[in-house]
Amino acid sequence: MGKRGWAAAVVTALVLGATGAATATATATADTSADAAARIDRAAVQRALDAMTRTGAAGVQVRITEGNRQFAARSGVAEWGRERPVPLDGRFRIGSVTKTFVSTVVLQLVGEGRVELDAPVGRYLPGLLPDGDRITVRMLLQHTSGLHDYTGSLPSDPVEQLKIRYKHWEPAELVALSTAKPLNFPPGTRFDYSNTNFAVAGMLIEQVTGRSYDVEVERRVLRPLGLRATFLPGDRPGIPGPHAHSYVRLDGRVEDITRFNPSVAGAAGSMISTTADLDRFADALLGGELLKPAQLAEMMKSLPFSEGYGLGFAAYPMSCGTTAWGHDGVIFGYSSAVLSTADTGTRLVVSFSSGPDEGEVEGLRELLDEVFC
Repeated sequence: MGKRGWAAAVVTALVLGATGAATATATATADTSADAAARIDRAAVQRALDAMTRTGAAGVQVRITEGNRQFAARSGVAEWGRERPVPLDGRFRIGSVTKTFVSTVVLQLVGEGRVELDAPVGRYLPGLLPDGDRITVRMLLQHTSGLHDYTGSLPSDPVEQLKIRYKHWEPAELVALSTAKPLNFPPGTRFDYSNTNFAVAGMLIEQVTGRSYDVEVERRVLRPLGLRATFLPGDRPGIPGPHAHSYVRLDGRVEDITRFNPSVAGAAGSMISTTADLDRFADALLGGELLKPAQLAEMMKSLPFSEGYGLGFAAYPMSCGTTAWGHDGVIFGYSSAVLSTADTGTRLVVSFSSGPDEGEVEGLRELLDEVFC
């Protein structure tokens, strides 16, 4: 879930704050290139990660690919008040990076002739949206539908959020929160990021295929690419295997907010993954393994007013003029991003978990500049 903001190195996620967490040094996981010198300074990467854990993150892990070289690095702790470092192969909630997986499945259906991008949503889901005859599939994937973001109708106060942290949500319930309000603007006239769009996209996948979006993501993306550490949790509240925890401070006490029912995010942001799996996904997607050329081109096509956002995939201009492609994600104490140059020669996957004391995380711009500039 969440809003775009990584391109400007600004993250406004809930419960990010200063920590003073311990640092673990960078660890190489692969270094297969013996000919060209590495451009990326690993010490500079480590300094950026350490800045993030000094100013808001409990822990951070990153995987960086430069040509044939790949390395992972980390800073901070996996659990607040303990010395165990963030696991380099740890799982984390990827939030809105889920949208790129869901969009990939929809575009595969387009390539198979089973869905038309510019057809009205009402053709596939009659009666779901009051304006379903004016909102197209493309508008869903590009956030130009005008649909109210259902997250704006959920509690914003952390205390109230925690009261419903284990509630099960049906996709239709989330969409109903949105359609109870009028459209924010006429469909197709503006860009406004709304998680409702992908709640509807998940329902569309099920209607067209007869299988839920999570089954189709598993069948069409995870299994073919061998992404064994990535999964769609459904109602399961925990993160299995090694992982960093996230926190918030409420009434003077530190509250672990790692566990909750992710059905509230659904097709808009519920997935769990690792840096290695997301790196493989980005490489495969931009390398043409998942989509036909025509559909990949559509995914990367933005409108003059869509802020570089394509179809569940976005352009992120860096300070030096380089453009990276990918998606970011923010969900209940976890922030992440998957970014790659179009030729996949340089790739970055980063995740950080929140510490209990509120503040703005620093070091992100320096990390992006070091990797892509």
